[in-house]
Amino acid sequence: MKKIEINLNVYEYNNIKELSKTEQLLIEKAKEATKQAYAPYSHFQVGAALLLANGEIITGANQENSAFPSGLCAERVALFYANAKFPDIPVKAMAITAFHNGNFLENITAPCGACRQVMLETEIRFNQPIKLILYGTKRILIIHSVKDLLPLSFTGENLKK
Repeated sequence: MKKIEINLNVYEYNNIKELSKTEQLLIEKAKEATKQAYAPYSHFQVGAALLLANGEIITGANQENSAFPSGLCAERVALFYANAKFPDIPVKAMAITAFHNGNFLENITAPCGACRQVMLETEIRFNQPIKLILYGTKRILIIHSVKDLLPLSFTGENLKK
């Protein structure tokens, strides 16, 4: 038996003013996007904002459905729209935030597994890491690549014989 260690570098900030102006703007756009969420069942509104390599900012919000598997998370809404509208433009960064019970959450909201897989595919597609900015009012986490969230990931390489 051989032990394999997998390390993850996460950068924690306690104040939004510690971030770059671009990172602050993405958080603000993600916060604004939470207002566009359709969340009549969970009342958990998530917003995502993407910075594309061409400078465009694309936002998305979660969209629920009474048939729960038919809804879609904010991250995938934003990514699929960005990839449809700008199919040749890489995503450089993504900010994610959540609003519930009249407030933005104190702790960060991390993407679900399905969103992580779609984000990883986007990274692979453009051969460029996506910086993740996970916002909470008490702390902000920055991860410099989606690959860090899925170290033993399923990729197109798994489909080759």
